[in-house]
Amino acid sequence: MLIYLPPSEGKTPPRAADAAAPLDLESLVFPELRAERERVIEALIAVSQSPQAQKTLKVGASVMDEVQANLAVRSGPTAPAHELYTGVLFNALDAAGMDEAARERARRCVLIFSGLFGVTGFDDLLPTHRLSMGVTLAPSGQPGAPGRLSTFWRGAMGSVLDEHCAEELIVDCRSSTYATVHRPQPEQTLVVNNLTDADGRRTVVTHFAKHARGTLAGMLLRAEREPETIEDVAEIASAQWAVELRPAQGRTPHQLDLITV
Repeated sequence: MLIYLPPSEGKTPPRAADAAAPLDLESLVFPELRAERERVIEALIAVSQSPQAQKTLKVGASVMDEVQANLAVRSGPTAPAHELYTGVLFNALDAAGMDEAARERARRCVLIFSGLFGVTGFDDLLPTHRLSMGVTLAPSGQPGAPGRLSTFWRGAMGSVLDEHCAEELIVDCRSSTYATVHRPQPEQTLVVNNLTDADGRRTVVTHFAKHARGTLAGMLLRAEREPETIEDVAEIASAQWAVELRPAQGRTPHQLDLITV
């Protein structure tokens, strides 16, 4: 089993007392992507120094301190990805509350997609940064800039991830922005959805969907036996939600609907 997660816009910068050494690209999962990661880092630093940084990076004025942190991605302190990311999904996953068996499974099974690094592992040491997969990085005067990140990473990572996934069951908890970067074969992929049901009317609420996906990811990592099939995942999820499975059809993967009443 592999669990695909999005990153989190919410981050907790590494504390000086706890921080690890600066970024080491060779230590990240799939070190063969180093050249592509270098290209994105170089373009991000250039954009973050420009007067158009806020517009290009599609951020509000309240997070410009995070944009400034982009200037130090090579030299700033780092923390494990699961500690750096502290948004709704990662809070629900609750890595801090895992025992060692669950942590070991997370190291093997979790891949976190990233606008800056393409994809990272659960324990990969990352610096504070601000960069969404929906951004286009094309700083003036910089040949070889990556351009639209979703397109860039899809081309860079496709064969790498296809080989890594092989016959694995993929539990896909990504948001739509990150799901476009790599689409495993539909028959091996289970996309997780969360719906609220009020008086027979089902709706998607983004905040609750993030929480549900994080909760389910935590449940799968803590399960006594590692899930191997779609049915295994649905059975674990049924302890928390009403569940419905929809089989893959054509290019559409299997769907697991977690229904909150």
